[in-house]
Amino acid sequence: MLVESISPHLNLGRVLVTGANGFIGSHLRSGSIAMVRRAARAGEISADLLDFESLKRACKGTDTIIHCAGYAHAFDDKDPERYWRVNFDGTKNLLHAAKELGVKRFIYLSSVKASEAAGAGDCGNSLTKRPLSPYGFSKRAAEVEVLSFGQASGMHVVNLRLAMVYGRGGKGNLERMAHAINKGWFPPLPETDNRRSVVHVNDVISAIYTCAENPRANGKTYVVCDSKCYSTKEIYDTIRRELKLSRQRFSVPIALLRAGGRMGDQVQTLLKRNLPLNSEVISKLIDSECYSAEPLRQELGWSARVNLSEGIREMLDDKKGL
Repeated sequence: MLVESISPHLNLGRVLVTGANGFIGSHLRSGSIAMVRRAARAGEISADLLDFESLKRACKGTDTIIHCAGYAHAFDDKDPERYWRVNFDGTKNLLHAAKELGVKRFIYLSSVKASEAAGAGDCGNSLTKRPLSPYGFSKRAAEVEVLSFGQASGMHVVNLRLAMVYGRGGKGNLERMAHAINKGWFPPLPETDNRRSVVHVNDVISAIYTCAENPRANGKTYVVCDSKCYSTKEIYDTIRRELKLSRQRFSVPIALLRAGGRMGDQVQTLLKRNLPLNSEVISKLIDSECYSAEPLRQELGWSARVNLSEGIREMLDDKKGL
């Protein structure tokens, strides 16, 4: 049976959730104040990360901020400054508003993209590696700002680097993969023995509250992911099994997949726009991106509880008619 999302704990006081209309933020709305750009419902407050006065109004009376808002578009690097403005400048503005209004706790939802991806045999050694993309650099800079701010102000601050998050309400890579498999568009993958980290949204929520409540988390950066890394073929087979589809008896050779990615690169250059098939997409399918949440387990006793089959089953139940 799938573990339910954890409700906000009373000792966190008044909780403000930024990006409350997003995937993760929507799972945190219950019992919290939802910060959105245009308030339309009870319990919402309008504010913009680049408008300091609106942030001060949002932070008034707040004890805890869970900062989910940000800019992340995997196929859009045409405006790298936008990553910086939203993810770094916006976070810095929110920190200053939080300090001015006496906020006690600040949990920043970062990404594993804040460092270079780890290989299959290097899962525990990626925290300090250099990021590789404008998005990753903006998240890493925001992390540094969060920790520096906490040290200077005495605020309880924690950075959480999330692996690929999936689950009810998601629209990410796993959800797109499931849709393509169900429609028969997704190529049957070979077993490459790659390793990729994922985490169910319910486990992300439990990690957030664990770090918000535990003083030992203060000033730390943790990776949040499943205790097991999965090959893309394992994920592919699990999705097919939960969709009640037969197991594929053949697969597309790795060399052909890579050739397709290179062809996509060339077409992209000619058309001057990103395509859904290129070398980066193929790399995400057959290369490793593996992380470890062991420090979070050892120091705070947290561990992911939703296994891949349960999580994908819930994800698919939420998307009947894929």
